[in-house]
This record gives sequence, C-alpha cells and structure tokens, in this order.
Amino acid sequence: MDLGLAGDSALVTASSSGLGRASAKALAAEGANVALCSRGGEKLTDAEKEIDAAGDGDVLAVECDITDPDEIEALVEATVSEFGGLDHVVTSAGGPPSGSFLDTTERDWYEAYDLLVMSVVWLSKAAHPHLVESDSGTIVNVTSTSVREAIDGLVLSNAVRRGVIGLMKTQAREWAPDVRVNAVLPGAHETPRITDLVDAAVERGEYDTYDEGLAAWSEDIPMDRVGDPRELGDTVAFLSSDRASFVNGTALPIDGGRLRS
Repeated sequence: MDLGLAGDSALVTASSSGLGRASAKALAAEGANVALCSRGGEKLTDAEKEIDAAGDGDVLAVECDITDPDEIEALVEATVSEFGGLDHVVTSAGGPPSGSFLDTTERDWYEAYDLLVMSVVWLSKAAHPHLVESDSGTIVNVTSTSVREAIDGLVLSNAVRRGVIGLMKTQAREWAPDVRVNAVLPGAHETPRITDLVDAAVERGEYDTYDEGLAAWSEDIPMDRVGDPRELGDTVAFLSSDRASFVNGTALPIDGGRLRS
C-alpha cells in the first residue's frame, strides 16, 4: 500500500536503535525524508546508512540529548533547514531504569520525567509551528503497554509514561484539525534491549539457548511470539499518513494481544 508519504519530512527521536530506528526506517521506505537523532556514536552512523538505503528520500543524522530543551530546539531547526519543512514527528526514548518503588531515588524520578515526558513537551512545542504549516502534520508518541497495565519492576515506566498519554489526548483536541496526535503502546518486540536481556539470562544459566529465552517472553502473548520492530514501524508510518486521516487521539496497543484491559 502506498501511504503517500513520499517527499514528506519526518523527525524521529531516539532513532539509532530499537523501535525509534524501526519507525524511521518505515517512514524512509515510504519515500519520506527522515531526520534521525541520538546521543551519537557508531549506532547513529549505522542507522543513518541503513535508513538512507531504505528509500529514495534524504536522511539527516543529528547528535541530540532529548533531555536538553536547547538541543531539541536545535534539532527541529536543523531538520526544517535541511528539508524545507516538517510534516511528521515521532517521539521515542530509551526505557528508564528498572526497579521497585522503594529502590527508586528522587533523582531517578526527575530524570525519567525529563526523558519520557518533558522531551515530548519540548519537541512538540518546537515542532508545532512547522506542523501547522504542513498539509498533513502528525505526531506519533511511542510509549509502552505499561500506560495501560503496570509491569512488575518498572515503576518509572508505569507511572511516568502515562503523562504522555494525557498530553497526547489534550493535544489531539487542541491542535486538530491542523495536526493529528496519536500514540502507540508497544509490547515486547525483538529489539537490541530484549536481545541483551535474553543473552544475559542465557549466560546466567536461566535458559539453554537464545530461542528458549525468547520463547519465554512470548508465554503470555496470544500470537505466541514477540513482535518484529518492523511491525511497529509500519504502524507508525500508517498513523503518520493520510490513510489514517480520521485517527486522532488514539493510543494503539501493538502487543500481539497481551493486554487484557
């Protein structure tokens, strides 16, 4: 299906790896120009090469700390300068540290809030004037199923990510019809983070093989497997396109049916 994104310009945060990278690749495959960002390093260089090869659009890679509002503003300005405008924003961020409530420090809370919520606040505010000028402005927030059902040992994700959903619902009402705002709630996907966790469990002797460990992640998923990051990326591209032009203010689980709520 042609999503009609060719020639559009998109900005995807935390896009050197994982679900952010998959989202950027899906948009690039549809012909969009894509701005990537991360804190830099080899992963960003590798992502730039992979995403540039995925489609016919241009790719811009920018080193950016999304917990710094000045760097976010510079990221938006660089994207608009490079591509001549901005049509689509995808907000993604690495997960906060795991831990129980009593093991989580006050500093952990502030850092998680900046990473997961304020980064979206700063980016959406900086991008808004450009998205309004677009004929198809969209924001898609990549969050987690933890905004629906708490996950053991992830108190920061459970509590803080819910702020993004409240923000998304508010922006969807205040900014429509000029800008559509939605969220995706990924469950377990075979990202580098899960790969590392499974490999570590194999090294500890909890599983004999990687496949056995990965299968354990699938035990409560009706589809009997974890997701492929490409599946999440394709959904993000769809929500960014005019094919989803009446989808606004939606928080869409992508979890193989695991959520019971």
